[in-house]
Amino acid sequence: MPKISVIVPVYNTAGYVKRCLDSIINQTFKDIEIIVLNDGSTDHSEEIIQEYCKIDQRIKYLKHENMGS
Repeated sequence: MPKISVIVPVYNTAGYVKRCLDSIINQTFKDIEIIVLNDGSTDHSEEIIQEYCKIDQRIKYLKHENMGS
């Protein structure tokens, strides 16, 4: 069980999600899990996140329909 969980909420962040995930996976402390929660993005965020899931096993991807109003 990892010592730290990092939760990354995502909604149409294709322009930023790579930089965010790069920053997290390159931290010196490695005993983490990275939970990416996609809130129904309509841009290319999902494809980017799926690429990162292939690169780093610590990334867990969850998605659901948009919960905003």
